[in-house]
Amino acid sequence: MMELYKQLPRLEPYGDLQYFLYVIVATLPIFIGLFFKKRFAWYEVLVSLFFIVTMLVGGKTNQLVALGTYLCWEVLLLLFYKHYRKSKDGKWVFYLVSFLSILPIIFVKVQPAINGTQSLLGFLGISYLTFRSVGIIIELRDGVIKDFTLWEFLRFLLFMPTFSSGPIDRFKRFNENYQTIPERDELMDMLEEAVKYIMLGFLYKFIIAHILGETLLPPLKNLALQSGGFFNHYALAVMYTFGLELFFDFAGYSMFALAISNLMGIHSPINFNKPFLSRDLKEFWNRWHMSLSFWFRDFVFMRMVMVLTRKKVFKNRNVTSSVAYIVKYADYGDFGME
Repeated sequence: MMELYKQLPRLEPYGDLQYFLYVIVATLPIFIGLFFKKRFAWYEVLVSLFFIVTMLVGGKTNQLVALGTYLCWEVLLLLFYKHYRKSKDGKWVFYLVSFLSILPIIFVKVQPAINGTQSLLGFLGISYLTFRSVGIIIELRDGVIKDFTLWEFLRFLLFMPTFSSGPIDRFKRFNENYQTIPERDELMDMLEEAVKYIMLGFLYKFIIAHILGETLLPPLKNLALQSGGFFNHYALAVMYTFGLELFFDFAGYSMFALAISNLMGIHSPINFNKPFLSRDLKEFWNRWHMSLSFWFRDFVFMRMVMVLTRKKVFKNRNVTSSVAYIVKYADYGDFGME
């Protein structure tokens, strides 16, 4: 078995033409099955497992073991809380289960700062899987989700196109989407959209982001350092060039994820909507990494405002909102990026 692991190639998600060749060939039978109103569930499992394993191993099993440990932990927590929620609704149990669900990622984020070593619990995609798990716990508490099977939970958590870096979906929306096979006309529209996303993704990630990051950014950094001082125009150029490179790289990745989701019959949520054309900062965050921004808005900001208002912690509403914003974006910075 170890020899087999060592022979497996490491496939970087949406990283090169080889990956796209593999993933398109692998998902084509899924799309054809949907065209004839059939879902090949076990084939989908094999495809997802192959791409998840190859993105995590490539000669090493550390990340794969970490993923298996993480899944066992989250499954136990979710099944316990689902059973508990059917008859009880204790807030401290909810808080405890939520904390235990994010405990693995806390270890992953904190350990390097303590002793300079990477946590054995870390693997590519742990942040995004944690958002999905915690989202289910919160929606169980709210009554949005009444029940789910172990198979449905794992299918949602390990959805291959969005496994490593999102977009972050919601369980109820995803499950309903999965169970409803699109009509042929809608499937053809999804295929057309997938082709558009792939073409735009290549433009964004492999052309524009490459030019910004590899051609423009290095000389601008050198000029900024040579100019020195507290502030100079080259430093401003570095800031904007790096921000644009980050956007085009991540937006390109997100488009690839949407395209492969379409080929598997799923409408994954859009992540970016021309954020640099925003009129103000509020609109910018409503257009940037939208699935993550909306997750924090719904599950952190709104709930904190509600709790602070109910407890009358602050008399002024603006103070309440400001505190909630600070907590939201602090969490966003700590856990929002892989």
